[in-house]
Amino acid sequence: MRAFLLAATRLIHYLRYAHNAWYMKLSFHGAARTVTGSKHIIHFSSGKKILLDCGLFQGMGRDTERLNREWGFEPRELDYVIISHAHIDHIGLLPKLVKDGYKGKIYCTIATASLMRIMLLDSARIQEADVRHVNKRRKAQGRELIEPLYTEDDALNVLPLLQEVDYNQSYKIDEDIELLYTDCGHILGSAAVNLRLKEKGKEIRLTFSGDIGRYNDDILRSPDVFPQADVILLESTYGDKLHDIVVPATEKVLQHIIHTCLEKKGKLIIPAFSLGRTQELLYLLNRLELERRLPPVNYYVDSPLSTDLTAVIKQHPECFNKGVRELLKKDEDVFGFKNLHFIEDVEDSKRLNENNEPCVIISASGMAEAGRVKHHIAHNISHKRNTVLLVGYCEPNSLGGKLKAGKQEVTIFGEQYSVQAEVASISSMSAHGDYEDMSQWLSCQDPHGVSKVFLVHGEYEVQQAFRDRLVRKGFRDVEIPDQHQVIGLGGL
Repeated sequence: MRAFLLAATRLIHYLRYAHNAWYMKLSFHGAARTVTGSKHIIHFSSGKKILLDCGLFQGMGRDTERLNREWGFEPRELDYVIISHAHIDHIGLLPKLVKDGYKGKIYCTIATASLMRIMLLDSARIQEADVRHVNKRRKAQGRELIEPLYTEDDALNVLPLLQEVDYNQSYKIDEDIELLYTDCGHILGSAAVNLRLKEKGKEIRLTFSGDIGRYNDDILRSPDVFPQADVILLESTYGDKLHDIVVPATEKVLQHIIHTCLEKKGKLIIPAFSLGRTQELLYLLNRLELERRLPPVNYYVDSPLSTDLTAVIKQHPECFNKGVRELLKKDEDVFGFKNLHFIEDVEDSKRLNENNEPCVIISASGMAEAGRVKHHIAHNISHKRNTVLLVGYCEPNSLGGKLKAGKQEVTIFGEQYSVQAEVASISSMSAHGDYEDMSQWLSCQDPHGVSKVFLVHGEYEVQQAFRDRLVRKGFRDVEIPDQHQVIGLGGL
């Protein structure tokens, strides 16, 4: 009897696979029950494949290196790549993809292309620098040396493949694929990917949310409505949270500057993503100066990447909301103010740690997992007069995540540090929408017309709570795919 049941089970699995083989499938190779490494593939029954995003895994502890080196698919077999936005966890493995054999076009919005040229080269330099550091230790230990994920040359090889597509313009990729980008309000150039796909005489409308921004953002336009979809791949980073907006972020930042720099005479260290969060901080500090409320201390942006990206963002006012465009008529630089200094030279960066003056240091990365901010935290974390202010999502295994969790000791560059500095956070500054923002984004959809919703880009416990919320809103079939899982769309 047991043998019969086993054989029957195997037959059912085979028939399901054979049935699905005739239809379109999706596979999930990143941002599946986690928040980084966004990579999802649309498989046509004909063999054609579209990759949605090609992100780098970040802050995954010891698993990070392995996850970034193992695709779970063959890059040479992909026909097209479509990018939602320019954050590294959505584009950071493009150089490796091309290095490993991908030769097709890479579709993105106009602003995303501008940002990618800077982001990918910077990421390549980080890969090379990290490997040089690791190989010094491996060589001293007599161990085999390793190679970077990719080099600057690999990053440069991505640029000729970029195909820019404007918002709200239908673009026919081939006879079976039509692309429409709609603004998602997450960062400059971010977009939802809306696809019309022809499969066996049927049309499937698939939307990939990318990352959904906030409504009434200080700088960017609110997320736009999008066409009715049959299938939605939906981010879920804050699927169980509401952002605290009782006290505006501007007032909270001001309070921390006054408390740390004026009252404690210390340094306020703010880990901030170079793209998006840094510019948001500069914008609100500029507003404080315009209101004559900005405390008279020095403000440092210690990240060459942040400096370059801020310059690019200034070149795309078409992506700003109406309020910022109006302000630009009175203030030509909404990201600049008195006592602001951009630090580029590494020696100048080191001197910030030697100088005990009260100041504000904004430095990458946002999860404090890499970049110059790690050095600033290492030099200042053991002094009570200082504060580390976290202003965005931090993966739990990252340095920022550990500080946010209240760890009393942290390891930085292989050394243990006692956490004596204050650690604070402002959740309302997240560029990710909370569950109300995501629900508002979905409000243009008829839930009964959506056959499948796949939750991606979120922690599993959060996704489970968000799935229950979506089911209550009328979405009938909400699935949470796992890493490398392949799911057939049946006869949609």
